[in-house]
Amino acid sequence: MTTREPSLFSRLVIRVGMVLLIGASILIFAAGYYAQTAANKTYDQLLRGAAMQIADGITQNDGKLIVNLPLSAFELLGFAERDRIFYRIVGPDGAIVSGYPDLNVDYDSIAARYDPQLETEQYRGVEVRTITVSRALADQAQGGWIYVILAQTTEARRALAAEITQGAILIVGIMILLGLGGTFLAVRYALKPVTRLAFALRQRNPEDLTPMEMPAPQELQPFLGAINHFMTRLDERVVRLQQFIADAAHQIRTPLTGLSAQVDMLDETSMIPENRERTQRIKIRTGELAQLTNQLLSHAMVIHRSGIIQLENVNLVTVARTAFHHAVPLTVDPDMVISFEADEALLPVRGDPVSLREAIANIISNALRHGAVSRLDVRVMRHDGRICVEVEDDGPGIPPEKWDQMSRRFNATSANAASASGLGFAIAAEVAVAHGGRIRFREKGDTGFTVILDLPSAREESA
Repeated sequence: MTTREPSLFSRLVIRVGMVLLIGASILIFAAGYYAQTAANKTYDQLLRGAAMQIADGITQNDGKLIVNLPLSAFELLGFAERDRIFYRIVGPDGAIVSGYPDLNVDYDSIAARYDPQLETEQYRGVEVRTITVSRALADQAQGGWIYVILAQTTEARRALAAEITQGAILIVGIMILLGLGGTFLAVRYALKPVTRLAFALRQRNPEDLTPMEMPAPQELQPFLGAINHFMTRLDERVVRLQQFIADAAHQIRTPLTGLSAQVDMLDETSMIPENRERTQRIKIRTGELAQLTNQLLSHAMVIHRSGIIQLENVNLVTVARTAFHHAVPLTVDPDMVISFEADEALLPVRGDPVSLREAIANIISNALRHGAVSRLDVRVMRHDGRICVEVEDDGPGIPPEKWDQMSRRFNATSANAASASGLGFAIAAEVAVAHGGRIRFREKGDTGFTVILDLPSAREESA
């Protein structure tokens, strides 16, 4: 059992969608990193400005440090309403001048430098962003450096970064949806040449095996070339097959006809009983060989025509009458009553007249050889909106339990027909299926056993 492969359309859409999702993931990660960096940069500027204002407000009077905390510094930090502020001012001697005494100070990293130092640390169980600003004292009484350490919690930063990231995710999500929609339409449009090529192949006449000439993208040219190459090879094989069937029909039928004629001309009156019995067996076997050969060639012709012949409107009455005259031999028993009748003069069906003629002729031949004793009736009629050809004989018929086996090749059609070729019903069944019909049987009753070729009418077929 072959596994079903996904369509080219789904493959392209899935792969492009995966590329879009990977790109979107990278963009979202980059947007989150940029948002956090932008939030840190914004609040670091405020933190730096506030720390420098506090440092500038520290003065010295008579060797004492005087801290004047400017309100503007805390107003700057007030933009982050969720955050808490911690500060610590350290004098030249390392003593705490003001602020929170437990705020960590790394004296090694804040050696006398004028540029502010920014770090992220943990203070009282929360994450804080700290800045350290150094100022030199110019007073002669007490020189050295003072340090202002200002810390701010990072809730506002994270909130700003999350807001920016959410906006970026929304934009990227919209772009992904637009990208997927555009990809769907683009792939559908790009695969239209494949659909046109498939439509052209479906609409092509089965008899037309000439190379296809139609505009196609460069990617489809190898595929189109392979189709044309295959059709050219197939055309050559079909021509050879047709020639073989024609040659075989001529080369086999001609000597068989001559052999049958020679056998029929044998004078049995002058033969001894043993030779007369042998001659009768030769005649029987020669007739069976001729029948088998004709049916084999007929079967090959039906198989060949079923796939390439375009159906047309035909009058089944005319076809059945031709098959009737073809199947009933001139040497039929004169005591047998044979009739042909049709309900209407015109009973149209959509089909191949040659294949239909062969199917009806085989049904009639089977009835004459293996069924009819003294009567054979062929009727063409309309029944329940369908066209039926009924072949009825007064023979023993076929048991209902064997009806399903009748369409198989080389299946005997009656109990006393051990030598029957068994191709007659197989040919008729294949023709019926090719025309949307079937072979049916009617059990032997007061009149006789009936084989029915059931076909849709031309109007029903068109509908």
